[in-house]
Amino acid sequence: MSLPSAPPGPPERVGILPLRNSVLFPMSIIPINVGRPRSVRLVEDLAAREGALVGVLSQRSGDVLEPTFEDLAQTGTLARVVKIIRLGAANYSVVLNGIGRFRVERELGLEPFMRAEVTRLAEPAAPSDRAKGLAIRLRDSMRRLLEFLPNLPRETSGILDNVREPGALADLIASNFPEEHAPVPARQAILDALDVETRVELALALVERQLEIHRTRSELGGLVHEELTRSQRDLVLREQIRSIRDELGESAEDDEIEQLRERIARAELPDEALRQAKKQLARLAGMQAQSAEYQLTRNYVEWLADLPWAKTTPDRVDVGEVRRCLEEDHHGLEQVKRRIVEYTAVRQLRRDKKGPILLFVGPPGVGKTSLGRSIARAMGRRYARIALGGVRDEAEIRGHRRTYVGALPGRILQALKKVGTRNPVLVLDEVDKMGADLRGDPAAALLEALDPEQNDTFVDHYVDLPFDLSEIVFLATANSRSEIPEALRDRMEIIEVPGYTRTEKRAIARSFLAPKQLREHGLTSEILSFPDEVIDLVVDQYTREAGVRGLEREIAALCRAVAVRLAEGEVVRGEVLDRERVERVLGVPRHRPEVAERHPVAGVATGLGTNAAGGDLLFIEVTRMPGKGEIRVTGNLRTVMKESADTALSFVRAHATELCLAPDWLDKIDLHLHVPRAGSAEDAASVGLPMFVAVTSLLLGAPARTDVAVTGELTLRGAVLPVGGVKAKVLAAHRAGIRELVLPARNERDLEEVPAEVLRELSFRFVHRVDQVLPLVLLDAERPAEDSPDGVDAASP
Repeated sequence: MSLPSAPPGPPERVGILPLRNSVLFPMSIIPINVGRPRSVRLVEDLAAREGALVGVLSQRSGDVLEPTFEDLAQTGTLARVVKIIRLGAANYSVVLNGIGRFRVERELGLEPFMRAEVTRLAEPAAPSDRAKGLAIRLRDSMRRLLEFLPNLPRETSGILDNVREPGALADLIASNFPEEHAPVPARQAILDALDVETRVELALALVERQLEIHRTRSELGGLVHEELTRSQRDLVLREQIRSIRDELGESAEDDEIEQLRERIARAELPDEALRQAKKQLARLAGMQAQSAEYQLTRNYVEWLADLPWAKTTPDRVDVGEVRRCLEEDHHGLEQVKRRIVEYTAVRQLRRDKKGPILLFVGPPGVGKTSLGRSIARAMGRRYARIALGGVRDEAEIRGHRRTYVGALPGRILQALKKVGTRNPVLVLDEVDKMGADLRGDPAAALLEALDPEQNDTFVDHYVDLPFDLSEIVFLATANSRSEIPEALRDRMEIIEVPGYTRTEKRAIARSFLAPKQLREHGLTSEILSFPDEVIDLVVDQYTREAGVRGLEREIAALCRAVAVRLAEGEVVRGEVLDRERVERVLGVPRHRPEVAERHPVAGVATGLGTNAAGGDLLFIEVTRMPGKGEIRVTGNLRTVMKESADTALSFVRAHATELCLAPDWLDKIDLHLHVPRAGSAEDAASVGLPMFVAVTSLLLGAPARTDVAVTGELTLRGAVLPVGGVKAKVLAAHRAGIRELVLPARNERDLEEVPAEVLRELSFRFVHRVDQVLPLVLLDAERPAEDSPDGVDAASP
């Protein structure tokens, strides 16, 4: 080992200049172009302070335009600015001279430019004997490589003759090495190596690898170095053969067929597929390359070679890891997370890897698709998504037969080719949006793929060979279970993904959405912050949704407004949003509390319904006019909702005496019952009870309370039957400002799924019969004294 180095120097505060696609080493001089806003501000600051040092850190990825410290290496080079040349209004050319290594100790901020507290890293006092021996070997190998690389900088030869210190020799060779032969990660590893022996070994491996590649290219019969893989050598040899054939004027068809044969051999096809591939290759060899049949056959063989017949990724099924990933990626959804953890635990214990196919059903924007991505990350599997919305052709699933022009395999095999393994997590997105026409039913084509008992021999029409899909973890998403065909729904286990409460949306915005949008718009929390009251304002008055997709769009709009101000040269620091700034950017609030603006009116009742976006309020309006007893029902009502209206009206007519109505009350009037926005409601039967309340309110002249919502199915006997979607309805009522709900008594247990914070802010009344409802809803009706303390009516049905 090398002798120990001197202790690090005291911490220094310097500006940080991120470097893309390059690495600066000590004792090296490089020119760079600077054009990013933060870097431009740093260069202008350095120009005003003569002799100031700057810390240069390489980016891990050159694709990041505005990096943070997470995107940069931790070890870099302190440099002195040699020259600054202004190229334009916001563009400079800077010549830097590397001085020594440093390590980032503490980040000091990103604006107006990146700053950090760093510690210089001293070189060892004296290199070891082994380091000196490795340096001699490095110098000799580099001299031999110079024979193959005449385009290296002229000073490279001088470095070999004049630089004696092993660590400096490794640094300077890595600095002058061509970028195409020494990628940034390899050079950064040399910069990270503080131990001289390790540093020289890394540089030596880099040089000898390139030396062996060039030696193999020039001497086809030479020995292959142990670090040069067989595939690399074969690639070099094939390039030589192709060049020889081009010189002789020979056709490249034989070479193309040979490549296909090699790809087939490496693909590890099963016996039946291998026989088919060899048969098609034999046909290909006898065809003219210009013929259409040649192209079709070649495409088919390429698909056989590219499909992952035997490629898998190792499973990392760990219940704790799955739970951790779900908690990191999603807030709330406790019941959904618990079911996914149970699903993972079963897969961890069962050896056959078979299990139920999970179907996540819920409104848009609640994180159904991203749940699949979290499961894939936790299991160590690759992730693929198939969008099925609007798919109407069976061939999209099972593929087209090869007789058709432009034929391709189905989307399942296309996804497997893209991910490169046969055991990914595959999400079938929007399965409720598929349709059927003359080209077939894609939902029926999915039945075989999703059946664990037969999908190990799934046959795509294009490939026309059995392919094993049994190791895929299938997940599906939908907004409405009623739109999924019964046979397909029967093959999946349904998990309801409910909408978020106001508190959950606030936590999601604070922990996930706001930081994400700040990053995507090049901002930081030091520039812009979102207090809780602003998030609540956006949630309540600018979005009306079960998920958070609209909330994210509004947060993005607020970030864009600040980004425009920054781009125009305004200095923005520590801005805290308030109502005035929000309304200036987003405009007048789009949603007002419906309950707060309503006044009690006879003939109007508030009901609850469900739709693809979760739950929603339904206002039932009834009016009367002189007439002859006709009843009109409007509002784009479906058949079940019309029958609910007929049932409510029939009950009122049958019990006119009990309701203190004249027997002939309908003879001289017409009734018009209207339900706005009824077309989007799915749980049509649940409006029977609020329809009864609205009709009775009108006839008795008693307004219904505006802070009470009613739901339940009404029978001709007056019984109140349970309804579905209770959680979505309760959350919708809570969002709209409702304070009391009247529910069927048999739905009381459904409240266990409702978050505790919502239950605390609402009161519930449970009824068995319709005659218990009016005292709870009508303003001038007297409540019964025998109500139980917890709000549950004790009457029996």
